[in-house]
Amino acid sequence: MFHKNLDSFPKDFLWGASSAAYQIEGAPTEDGKGKSIWDVYSHEKGNTYHGTNGDIAVDHYHRYKEDVALMKKMGLKAYRFSVSWSRVLPKGEGEVNPKGLQFYRDLIDELKKAGIEPVLTMYHWDLPLTLQEKYHGWESTKTIAAFTNYAKLLFKEFGTKVKFWVTINEQNVFTSMGYRWGTHPPKKHDFKLMLQVNHHINLANAAAIKLFHQMVPDGMIGPSFGYGPTYAKTSDPEDVLASINANDFNNNWWLDVYCTGKYPYFCKKQFEKLDIMPKVTKEQQAILEDPEAHPDFLGINYYHGGTFQQNRIQKVVNSGKQEQFDKTDPYLMQPQQGQANEPEVPMFNNVENSYVKKTQWGWEKDPTGLRITLRLVYEKYQLPIMITENGLGALDKVENGKINDSYRISYLADHITAMQQAITDGVEIIGYCAWSFTDLLSWLNGYSKRYGFVYVDQNNHENGSLKRIPKRSYFWYAKVIKTNGADLGNEE
Repeated sequence: MFHKNLDSFPKDFLWGASSAAYQIEGAPTEDGKGKSIWDVYSHEKGNTYHGTNGDIAVDHYHRYKEDVALMKKMGLKAYRFSVSWSRVLPKGEGEVNPKGLQFYRDLIDELKKAGIEPVLTMYHWDLPLTLQEKYHGWESTKTIAAFTNYAKLLFKEFGTKVKFWVTINEQNVFTSMGYRWGTHPPKKHDFKLMLQVNHHINLANAAAIKLFHQMVPDGMIGPSFGYGPTYAKTSDPEDVLASINANDFNNNWWLDVYCTGKYPYFCKKQFEKLDIMPKVTKEQQAILEDPEAHPDFLGINYYHGGTFQQNRIQKVVNSGKQEQFDKTDPYLMQPQQGQANEPEVPMFNNVENSYVKKTQWGWEKDPTGLRITLRLVYEKYQLPIMITENGLGALDKVENGKINDSYRISYLADHITAMQQAITDGVEIIGYCAWSFTDLLSWLNGYSKRYGFVYVDQNNHENGSLKRIPKRSYFWYAKVIKTNGADLGNEE
């Protein structure tokens, strides 16, 4: 659709920014906090870039008031953050850590005082270590019960102060990286186990949402999902079919369960033939299909889509070039043949898109893909959408005490325009939380890859001053917020 004029953003639109506990807080053992799986994994040799970890991160635990003051000065309307499960429940279950709860209570109060809507994420990958050691983490249904009790604690403590809640962040990413590719904890390579773990997390998500609707009836809750539209490489019908398969495997496999309680039929049938489909009991199916267990909105994390052609068995590819492309980033859910415990899933092959440019880290820049994403998701599920992540990772440099990240401004402006086009198309979007407010620890890339509106003097030796310096994009986004998205001009 072409629009001569775009609709304005809603008056109550939530212009925000995001973060995650492990990537910003630091203080891994302070005030009674228990260890998470990332507190161990990041200290094991070879797992992260230069051995970087979250022991200090950007020290948000001690500097949250300074960070919130910068948010207020910017005019931020919403701030999405995650609670560290092991900070409030050091062992993941059982005894509560009152000092951990107090930190988040103080943070929420500080945000509310500044006129900023808190958006609370319950799980952003940092599973309590005790649950991993005791139950093998998400491999056990006991972790579902632990998560439900954790959710109950958070709803009781913060349900009257926080309206918007995110249950699980990017379930598609952390299950794949942790249980299939072995690049996140627990560092396993087992596709069947990944599907089983994923099923348990679906049940945990459903249980938490149902409980939320009982305990916080005036709030809104939903998962955040890393979505990418799926393009056919050519108009060859085989490539078109591959893109349909990819959409089922990459997107519907999660979103259909969140919103309807049912696994997509075609993928499910193939996984059953391969004997890797999790067994779903009648009781579990009832939990997933319960309308009270379905989300009120969908959080969408968008960075790029994917391009697909006929599978490798029917269409042979240059293996060397393909292997390099497969390693580009975590949002490519490519079936990879020839690995241990990896069944042959001849559904599609992920290839490069020659029509889009790339970031310094090889991620495709595709703002139109955001509009496509929003259209597809809204049309299928008819739920309000909050963009819970969207941003550009780059090698920002300080010159004369300033950071001129005009490339980030251009990136965000293009994506905000695409979002406004989707609103004009008819999509209901309630907020946009850019990734991220401050620079932060990249899970696997240390402190070189920066996303923030605010530069933090931290480095891969983790001995920076931690001084906060607003970037050019900070002042630009302040103007965007002040004009409610009417002025996207690239100047301070």
